Amino acid sequence: MQRIVMVALLAGALAGFVAFALHIWQTTPLILHAETYGSGEASHDHEIAAGAKSKARAHAHEDKEGWPAQGFERNAYLLLADVVTALGFSFLLVGAMALSGRAIDWQKGIIWGLCGYVVFYVTPTLGMAPELPGMVGGELAERQTWWLATVAAALMAMGLLFFANGLLWKSVAALLLVAPHAIGAPHPVMEPGNVPAELA
Repeated sequence: MQRIVMVALLAGALAGFVAFALHIWQTTPLILHAETYGSGEASHDHEIAAGAKSKARAHAHEDKEGWPAQGFERNAYLLLADVVTALGFSFLLVGAMALSGRAIDWQKGIIWGLCGYVVFYVTPTLGMAPELPGMVGGELAERQTWWLATVAAALMAMGLLFFANGLLWKSVAALLLVAPHAIGAPHPVMEPGNVPAELA
């Protein structure tokens, strides 16, 4: 039991730091850029008069000087969220491997981890990509229901693919993977938003 807990802690912490690095590298710049449109700052900059632009630049420079404190706090919360989330998934994964009763080495552990990545990230994202601040989104309850149904279907499909024998069960697994996307994720009525098309 102690070994299972230690493996889950180490794997979760490592995965959390990797996720944090990827978020800082790819996701955070997009979010910060999109937030300027969501708050209306970008459109305001185009509407102010030429004489007021110098004051706006000076004010922006002052905000930029105060940004490191805000950036540190924001990144600290992001790191905490990534590590805690990764630890949760790690305990679920290690627990599932232990309950399977099968011998698990590091190679099979990687396969299990990749399957979890497909179930909880790849499959839902194919039908419903994450949204930036300022983007028009669908109804939250409908989106959550579709996400949960898609994850549940993918989880059952993975179980059938790896633990069930026979062509029939493999076919059922394929149907489970396709069904949520055939039904389609809830999307909003297309309305103009604050975020430009190149960011959306």
